[in-house]
Amino acid sequence: MPARPALRRHAALLLALLVPAIAAADAVDDYVRSVMEKEKIPGVSLVVLRDGKVVKSAGYGFANLEHEVPATPGTIYQSGSVGKQFTAAGILLLAQDGKLSLDDRLAKHFPGAPASWHRITIRHLLTHTSGLKDYGSDEIDFRRDYTEDQYLEIMQRLPLEFEPGTQWSYSNSGYLLLGLLTSRLAGKHWSEFLAERVFEPLGMKTARVISERDIVMHRAAGYELEDGEVKNQEWVAPSANTCADGALYFSVEDLAAWETALHARKLLGPASFEAWWTPVALANGTTYPYGFGWSLGEQRGHPLIEHGGSWQGFRAAIARYVEQGLTIAVLANLAQADPDVMAHEIAGLLEPPLRRPDPARTRPDPDPARTERLLGVLRAWADFRTVPDMARGLAETASGSAREGYSRAREGRRLEAMTGFRYLGEDDLAERPLDMHGERVERIAYYALDTQDARHAYRFRLTGDGRVVSFDSEER
Repeated sequence: MPARPALRRHAALLLALLVPAIAAADAVDDYVRSVMEKEKIPGVSLVVLRDGKVVKSAGYGFANLEHEVPATPGTIYQSGSVGKQFTAAGILLLAQDGKLSLDDRLAKHFPGAPASWHRITIRHLLTHTSGLKDYGSDEIDFRRDYTEDQYLEIMQRLPLEFEPGTQWSYSNSGYLLLGLLTSRLAGKHWSEFLAERVFEPLGMKTARVISERDIVMHRAAGYELEDGEVKNQEWVAPSANTCADGALYFSVEDLAAWETALHARKLLGPASFEAWWTPVALANGTTYPYGFGWSLGEQRGHPLIEHGGSWQGFRAAIARYVEQGLTIAVLANLAQADPDVMAHEIAGLLEPPLRRPDPARTRPDPDPARTERLLGVLRAWADFRTVPDMARGLAETASGSAREGYSRAREGRRLEAMTGFRYLGEDDLAERPLDMHGERVERIAYYALDTQDARHAYRFRLTGDGRVVSFDSEER
């Protein structure tokens, strides 16, 4: 029997609605595979959620090259620093339990602590404003096992790089300490506490602390590039994979369950969620866009809550676009992969307003004088100088940390090798300004800085009078 006109119209309408979604899905697959081929990434798993519900979940390439095991949504990767948001969740649960206050001084919970710990609070650790030096190979031998008491002794010997609460500088030391604190107050290892209070209740079925000795089904192998050739990850001692600054196993299926809970505001009370995603206030009255284990940024002027991670041949990223109800998590098993960039690009494929300017396409520069001022800001930053074109938060960034020193030196090397600085576009946010670093961001300008070896996409956030609130860059 011929289809009725009404049914034909209904079928046509349904197809019209489905085609954009199918095209977007294909575009995501094509994009991921192209990046994997270009960057020699063995395996990638990703998940996309809308309003807390999974709309795409996929694996690409290999979880294990030697055994040719395909990557799937159930493949287990290492978390790197994406694990910090779970450590923060554990601390907030302990606060809700009455075991601690976020404004407790460390000396309250660690008797005999150094004098500086009388000035450091738990909130400082959560927000990377404690001033504690970020530990490295000078402090910890990653091929040696330590007990929690020995880790505590090492943390107590770390110097302060700035007075607590006055600057922001990323510090794994703070989150390692938060894990030790959780173990102390919960009466069990921090990972056991998270398993009981977070992973199991939320249905994160395979999330757990790293263990190379245990049999872990669907575990991926980690890799790194050496002279363009894929090699196995370097070995570290088992105890180095039990610290709360980023030592979890999980899959994108686990992260989907996590995002579903976050979207529904499960697990924590309203006050905890608000504090979790509030930029930290610094002593000078400015703010820094970091909450508790989450970076608080933007993409094309739209709010973005995200975090990345890197450890032992693995890279991880989760990006939450709160206005769009869109969340993307990407896990990869190559140290040189950049899942943060992948998540941002996928977001642009799915939501055109989030699409970032293509750094390969130069546009006519509407304000060459501004371009020179922005280059001047980059040069001043590299030289540890301040210039009037810097807004207060940027001008007063002087933590003295090794991380900041590395960042400034890297900028200097890049500027020395620069072969071009090209205008890509801008966003006018005057009608919907963003509050960042204690300033109103009314414009975002995009540029590409070229060298002979790479192309770097820059983003400058500007006040209404053109001062630089912040800048960042990605190799694309």
